[in-house]
Amino acid sequence: MNFEQMKAEFLALLQEKTLVQATISQPRQKSNEIKRVKLKPIELRGVYTIQLEYQYERILQHENIALADFAEQFDKLLEQFRQIHAQFTSQNIQIQLSKKNKVLWKSDQQATPKQVNLSHNRKKQYLLDDSKAYPFLIRLGVQTEDGHVKKQKYDKFKQINRFVEFIDDSLSYLPKDRTIRILDFGSGKSYLTFALYHYLKIEKGLDIRVTGLDLKKEVIEECNRISQDLGYEDLEFLVGDINDYNDETAVDMVVTLHACDVATDMALARAVKWGAKVILSVPCCQHELNRQLDTPALDVMLQHGLIRERFASLATDSIRAELLSLVGYDTQLLEFIDIENTPKNVLIRAYFTGKKPSEAQRARYDAFVTLLNAKPFLQNELQNLL
Repeated sequence: MNFEQMKAEFLALLQEKTLVQATISQPRQKSNEIKRVKLKPIELRGVYTIQLEYQYERILQHENIALADFAEQFDKLLEQFRQIHAQFTSQNIQIQLSKKNKVLWKSDQQATPKQVNLSHNRKKQYLLDDSKAYPFLIRLGVQTEDGHVKKQKYDKFKQINRFVEFIDDSLSYLPKDRTIRILDFGSGKSYLTFALYHYLKIEKGLDIRVTGLDLKKEVIEECNRISQDLGYEDLEFLVGDINDYNDETAVDMVVTLHACDVATDMALARAVKWGAKVILSVPCCQHELNRQLDTPALDVMLQHGLIRERFASLATDSIRAELLSLVGYDTQLLEFIDIENTPKNVLIRAYFTGKKPSEAQRARYDAFVTLLNAKPFLQNELQNLL
């Protein structure tokens, strides 16, 4: 089988709509920032579509391409990668390409045929089932008394479930032989704090103690009432500021959602100094770098206020992620909720591994902040650890 025959054969299999999942990997160039691409079939508005998940070192990005338009994208992928593992309903296929595109094609028949249920893709399978009543969601007004998600609260329900997915992914990094200590800075109305507590305590049966911290006294009082009503004995809410909270010397997980500007950095610095194994942070209002930017080479972009604001936001979160990596965390920037719901949809997820950064990684970071004339608050806070 030659290269062109391989492409035609694979695309013909896709046309049969029997794909279960596939992974395209082994970059041709070491410099390729994309490490692998995962494919899965979904149905969008009645159209059979291939969803591509691009996996960078620390970022995941998604793209949906109608099957009829996929051939062109497949050509581009084959220019970048040399290996394909694909699972179809009746067979598994492995394709290996040489540097000169010689093809090795292996196929194994499935002993038990797999099923592709595209309706499953239309109805998201949530960790918190949208057909089940949860006392905390009823109490918070997300569900009706009989357990139906209120129409106007469905985006909030999706956000809660997305957050629970991140919590579930973090379980292996949390201690298993003692009480897990969790802090939520800027907990606000605490939808996600209650979801975290419910999932870890009730669904998973873990020994946890959770504290939510916020400056709004009335909100904290209401959250404590709800916690007491629900019988959540190991969940408390306190009035306070990140800077004033000195009751801990070690914490296992730190959550900070929409802490404005350098308040996010304060929380990240506290988390690192406490030795937190898991950090989940959704930043907002990244003004610090916007004020500092002095990069004539980027003036074509930065002369526009809107672009300057967006650039500063993305660069700030990139700096935060890199700083966490430099002090021993495996850090990723992930999509929190759909961009159409809010532009503030980037979540910083960091797991402590203790891995030491290379000199090249530190030099790359230094070059970036020098280019931007940036003096990051978080860098100053973590200076003794860098």
